[in-house]
Order: sequence, then structure tokens, then C-alpha cells
Amino acid sequence: MPSFTVYKGSKDGSIQKSSTSKPELTADQVLLRITASGLCGTDAHYRTQDMALGHEGAGVVEAVGPSVRYLKAGDRVGWGYEHDCCGACQWCLSGRETYCPERAIYGLANLDQGSFATHAVWREAFLFRIPDELSDEEAAPLMCGGATVFNALHMYDIQPTARVGVIGVGGLGHLAIQFAAKMGCDVVVFSGTNSKKEEAMKLGAKEFFATKGKTELDIGKKVDALLVTTSMKPDWNLYFPLMAPDSVIFPISVAEGNLELPYMPLLLNGIRIQGSFVAPRLNHRQMLDFAARHGIKPILMKFPMTTEGITEAMQTLKDGRMRYRGVLVPETKA
Repeated sequence: MPSFTVYKGSKDGSIQKSSTSKPELTADQVLLRITASGLCGTDAHYRTQDMALGHEGAGVVEAVGPSVRYLKAGDRVGWGYEHDCCGACQWCLSGRETYCPERAIYGLANLDQGSFATHAVWREAFLFRIPDELSDEEAAPLMCGGATVFNALHMYDIQPTARVGVIGVGGLGHLAIQFAAKMGCDVVVFSGTNSKKEEAMKLGAKEFFATKGKTELDIGKKVDALLVTTSMKPDWNLYFPLMAPDSVIFPISVAEGNLELPYMPLLLNGIRIQGSFVAPRLNHRQMLDFAARHGIKPILMKFPMTTEGITEAMQTLKDGRMRYRGVLVPETKA
């Protein structure tokens, strides 16, 4: 019976060290030793809940259940937001299992374990081999952050000829710039000030615009797709004039409240607002392969996988000082 340490949220938001136990492995279950975990904004949203935190996991297989077919001890794998699905509904059968009515996802299922932990037990069907070109620390943030931005571009068929706008150069934004650029898109970045301009251009942006205090922008050719990666809601009156006819806006970061948009510009230009969840498994696997092939890697700040380390990482994220993705790593590796 596997027993291991997990780090949980609590009512007052403090990080609590705890433990959990799982039955002996059955079916296609896999026991992993966690070697790295990304820190996502969603983890901060759940830190006041009595649940194990973390969903950007990377680790090494330690043991496998009797029905495991492809993984073996020593393999490096990762996992993300979704842990299970029914496998029989129209969404599962069409490769869109993230919309399965019986999906098991972070925050709503498996609350006793997460990636802020020493170990975890997950189904083989929802684990992803980590390519040799990526370290565990580099792969972990791709399991949600990378999968989220890649899925918006890939699932909704953004063409390499497209002009793609990215609002924000942060945990999601700096990955969105890389993926869109390596897909061949013309990438335009919007950020409050010019402080991140040089870095954005190195990541693949062709143009950069500082927006603080601006009521209008002249960017020349308009954008065909706009990825909103900031938690703060944009000033839509600034961005709608930048949208090409029949363009699409992806609000992919998590924000509270309602989405309020200029109504007539939406209608007159046929602009679409496309919700996009994390990647289903095929897209997730393709994302990892694409990142490995093109050298797409997150810019990291590392913290120890301890109560103090998690608390510091979350405070760094809250203060806006994370550059650009936090990764928790065990203090010692077995």
C-alpha cells in the first residue's frame, strides 16, 4: 500500500504538509516518484481548499499495475489537469475527452493527491512520456501551461500564415510566444511597459507594443488571433480595433467575474470568442513532441518542494515577481 507526503491548502491559505495512502496498484495504475512540479495560477486559486495541490507533474515510474502495457520502472513521465474520463461518450470517442461529463480534473476529483508531493498514483492512460530533450524541471510547466497555449493554437487550426497577438509576457505568455513563433506565425506582443520587450523578441516576437496609458494603438496589419494570457482583464476598447475581420480571441487565463465585450464591433467584424480548456491527450502528446523538436522551454525559477518553498513560490507569483514559471523540486532525489 503506497503512502507518501502531499502538500495541501487550508482555510487560511497556509500550506500544510500531510500524507495520503493508496491501495495496492490495480488495472493500469502507475506509482510515480515526483521529481518536479510546476506552479500554476490555478494552484493559487485552490490554496484555501482542504486538498492536495499541484497539477503540473513530472516524475519517474517506480511501480506499475497488472494492466499497464507501455510504461516500466525508470520511465520519465508527466501529467496535467485531467486524470480520467469515461472513454465512451462522444467527447471521448472524438478525442476531446477534456469535455467528458465524467471527467476527473484537478480541483474536482482526486483531492487527496497532486504534484506538490513526493509520489502520486495515476492511470497510465493519462501519463505522458517526457522527451529526452526536456529535463523534468523543463517539462513540468508544459503539462498545463504549455498544453493550454498549444491547444488554443493547434485545436482551432491557427495557420502558420496568421498574425497572432499575445497579451502578457508571463507564465502563459512567454510560452505562447514561443509556440506561435515556432509554428511560423507572425507574433505581436502586448505588455504594459517595455521592460520585457527584449526578452519577448528573443522568444520569437516580431513586434512589441507597450500599452500602459494608451487609448489606441497603431500596429499596422491587424491580428487574426489574440491570446489573452494575463489574469487582469484587458481594455477591450483598446484591442477590438486591432482585430481583423473573422478573427478569434482566446481568453485562456483564469479570471473572476464576467467577460464583458464591445457588442457592435463583435458583430460587424465577425469576431469570435473561443473558450479553450487544457489539451486532450493527443494534443498534449503532440505539444511535448513539438516543444522537444523546436527547443521550446519555459524560463524557470526553482523552489524546494517543502512547506516553506511552496509558500515562497506562491508569494513570488502573487507579487508578480515570477520569471516566468515556478518549479518545485525535491530537496534530495532518491
